[in-house]
Amino acid sequence: MFPFNEPVESYLPRPAPLFKPSRILLAKGSNRTDGRRQFAARVCAAYPSAEVIEAFGVPHNRVNLGEVDPLRLHDRGKRTLVLGEHNSAVRFSDEGGNACPNYWHFSPYGFCPYGCHYCYLAGTPGVWFSPTVKVFLNLPEILVEVDRITTQLDRPTAFYLGKLQDGLALEPLSGFARVMIPFFARHRHAHMIVLTKSADVENLLDLDHAGRTILSWTVNAPEVAGSFERNTPDVMDRIEAMRRCAKVGYPVRVVLMPIIPVVDWQDIYGRLLTTLLESVPLSRITLGCICSYPQAQRLMELKLGKENAVSALLDRGPVKSDDGRLRFSRSAREEVYRHLIECIRRVRPDPEIGLCLEDEPMFASLDLPESIGRCNCVL
Repeated sequence: MFPFNEPVESYLPRPAPLFKPSRILLAKGSNRTDGRRQFAARVCAAYPSAEVIEAFGVPHNRVNLGEVDPLRLHDRGKRTLVLGEHNSAVRFSDEGGNACPNYWHFSPYGFCPYGCHYCYLAGTPGVWFSPTVKVFLNLPEILVEVDRITTQLDRPTAFYLGKLQDGLALEPLSGFARVMIPFFARHRHAHMIVLTKSADVENLLDLDHAGRTILSWTVNAPEVAGSFERNTPDVMDRIEAMRRCAKVGYPVRVVLMPIIPVVDWQDIYGRLLTTLLESVPLSRITLGCICSYPQAQRLMELKLGKENAVSALLDRGPVKSDDGRLRFSRSAREEVYRHLIECIRRVRPDPEIGLCLEDEPMFASLDLPESIGRCNCVL
């Protein structure tokens, strides 16, 4: 089941699009074996102008970037690549206060090189302290843990790659998909669901995936992405990547999120959905609005000012949400969802439609009770 002992033997890393680290930090675990040392050296060679720092005693989550100002800290983190190990990379989500099911997820990467202003991960405690981009070199051990859990459960089980990172943004650099996808293809019960904004899928197209890796793209209307998704792949390039992957048999999904009702939102999101549904055989579409944490919102307002289009629509009433997230008003969200569901069904009636991080009354108001628990992160 595990014919590999090192991250990805003999893979030649290439620079990941839209990621230009100015320094690479070799953290705890990156020198634990000869294979890891060799792989780290190949990654460093992909960025010959980056400063390489040996910090073999520092865990990946304790990297101090020497900045206090949140904006400078965030910027420096996005330009720092950490190579290390993650010894608790496979976890079961534990979130209440909404109708979303909890699920297994795993982390061969940490955080993301892209620059979305609304990024909720930027407000989580670990990323707020050290917003570095991470590649974990103990991939074989991570997959052994996936196998152990699935064998114990003895039923079809999805493992989600995208809760705490972008699932493919660093793939050209790591080559991890060339190990992970065949692993899940051969496994009796384990499936992988990948969430990404990447448009680079070259490493995936020739693999025998057996339909057991589901690829899911986060997209937004190009007009919205231009304002809120700095340093991300073009939306139309993502759609082309979806089309190429669907052509070789991968199940493909879309998460349309965060929907931001800017001026003429009905038309711009309607055009996007029509393009998606006419271009790609999507099996499931999940819709979601802003559902961020206060610290992430603070960082966005430092970048864009407090009168930006997201902040202006947030519900700042006295009643806090059950899960601690900031959202638009219930009426605004319901109006958005209702319109976009009608757009989807007008073009194609067959895709499953889910909602991300909403409560049961929202599903009921949209006549979607059967969609509870049928969102992007699960089979």
